Amino acid sequence: MSALGEPVLLDTDEVYGYLHRPAGAAVGKLVLTHGAGGDCESKLLQAMASGFVELGLLVLRYNLPFRRRRASGPPNRAHAATDRDGIVAAADAIREMTDGPMILAGHSYGGRQSTMLAAERPEVADGLVLLSYPLHAPGKPEKLRTEHLPQLRTPSLFVHGDRDPFGTLDEIRTALELMPAEHRLLDIEGGRHGLDPEKASVVERTIAAAAELFAIR
Repeated sequence: MSALGEPVLLDTDEVYGYLHRPAGAAVGKLVLTHGAGGDCESKLLQAMASGFVELGLLVLRYNLPFRRRRASGPPNRAHAATDRDGIVAAADAIREMTDGPMILAGHSYGGRQSTMLAAERPEVADGLVLLSYPLHAPGKPEKLRTEHLPQLRTPSLFVHGDRDPFGTLDEIRTALELMPAEHRLLDIEGGRHGLDPEKASVVERTIAAAAELFAIR
């Protein structure tokens, strides 16, 4: 057992995931979800959850509704709004457990849906952490997923590898110019879309950048 204790399963009608509690009083809370091909058991999410809980945040690492419906396979674009409802449910599940900022975090598809939710309903979160934001499908840079970015006013941290086929760093920088929100881009040298948590100090650097952007002490 780790010094912080093992995560606790949270399994309700609306939320399935694992709750990570910091050793002392939490200074905020973060809900963390996966991409189109993964689930809440991914190594990246487990490593990020451990890093954020050591920062002092209460963390819920959870599955989106599409993954709760089936164990594998990509999400259906027609049901994306349901996945955003799942993000709201996850945030609501821990909102009253502690004071401090509420941060939505997600890898790839999970991050994109979190940004869309924040653009639609800015009251849901105080900050965003986007791991490998999928700016466009590989090989299709003309089809950018940026329509909602001009409405995004939630402070946001983008963590992106320089070998990510879902968007180059220059493409990401250009897209972020559309955002009125305060934002940071953390570039990961050698990072691919999966962001291997054992390379390039990706977890440690993400935690440090988030602590600075969201003023977490």
